[in-house]
Amino acid sequence: MISGFEVHWIHGVPNPEEPEFNMLPHASKIHQAITEVRPDLLVVASKGGVYGTALWQMGYWRGPTLMINAHPTCTDLPCDVPIIVTHGDQDPIYRRPRAELEGMISTGSPNMCFLYYSSTSGRLASGHTPRVGDQHNMASLVTFECLPRLMESILCPEGPELHFMRTWIERMSPERQEAERYLGFSLTKLRQFWISKNTSTNLNKAQDYLFDVAGSCLEARLVATCFRSSARDPSTYGTVARDRWAKMRILRIQRVENGLQQDAGIKAYHDSVKSSCENMGVEFVPGVHTRWLFHGSSALDSIVSNPLQGFQPLASGSQGQSVWGLGTYFARDAEYVAAGPFCGQPARDGSRRMLLCLVTTGMSCAGDPNHFGILPFRRNPHRYNSSVDSLSSPEIYIVQHPGAAYPAYVITFVC
Repeated sequence: MISGFEVHWIHGVPNPEEPEFNMLPHASKIHQAITEVRPDLLVVASKGGVYGTALWQMGYWRGPTLMINAHPTCTDLPCDVPIIVTHGDQDPIYRRPRAELEGMISTGSPNMCFLYYSSTSGRLASGHTPRVGDQHNMASLVTFECLPRLMESILCPEGPELHFMRTWIERMSPERQEAERYLGFSLTKLRQFWISKNTSTNLNKAQDYLFDVAGSCLEARLVATCFRSSARDPSTYGTVARDRWAKMRILRIQRVENGLQQDAGIKAYHDSVKSSCENMGVEFVPGVHTRWLFHGSSALDSIVSNPLQGFQPLASGSQGQSVWGLGTYFARDAEYVAAGPFCGQPARDGSRRMLLCLVTTGMSCAGDPNHFGILPFRRNPHRYNSSVDSLSSPEIYIVQHPGAAYPAYVITFVC
């Protein structure tokens, strides 16, 4: 495997779902194999989940465990055991509501358990469902190196959920990763490029907050790299054809210097999310809990010039379609935004505009078309801060709070 795991299979154990099944001799056989092999990680799948649950209950195994398919016999998790449970909402064998699985995860020790949930999107206006959740075989685990990433995450001391979120960065190109690091992931670092103070309440037009970035300078090259770079993984939704995207021209890059918006709304929300993570015992990591993401909107000028919070879900959401629930939608890749209707009508010269935003995403859960502005609890009273279209390789992020995103750059392009 990619992660370098040596796999030891346990053969010859019968179907534990048979009526009046005697678990003890077979659990003892697995325990003997565990004693001999001394594994770092136990993986159980489908009916094997019965064995996994029994091993916990008998005290035969208290180490890191990956349970593929949440077996109905598993309703509570043991304390002080790192556990990842994976499940798809299209599983026809074990039909378990998401809320039930989230409740099960909450019975484990804080920050040691993670639900990898593969969910189905809502329908587009065309009637098409762009993403369908996993069935029993969980196809998403064998794409984008997902399974080895989960196995690595469960062994990480910082906790499986945070470590798996770190792996999302690796789904971008190395050039994009480097460009983002130079731009920085904090509001303070962002202001290193500012040339104005722009805190006056007399500024009320978008042009008052926009400053051209010279195409030859480092800042422009970094923004252009983020804009042009394609992800390692193919898009689920379809993007601009590669040959056409290769011919894409950036006509102008403008920096947004809206100090009032940063100080009044963005910073306060960022600090509250940071505090929430720390209260849950999760390290707040810039670049993991804050992300550079793209957004297209016909209300771009209003977003840029708003003195408090530029993004309002009713004005800058998902073009009227609740594909992953209510909120403001952002994309990892500029190609995705350029391929859709999100940027509004082109100008006379055929150019369009798009925003590159610094977004406080915090802790992200799997999106759901039935999310109506309130996300699930991660650890009561703390809820998740954002949702994504896929926990394996997120392309879309949805935030509900208007202070979650700062519109840092306006990019004018022709494609």
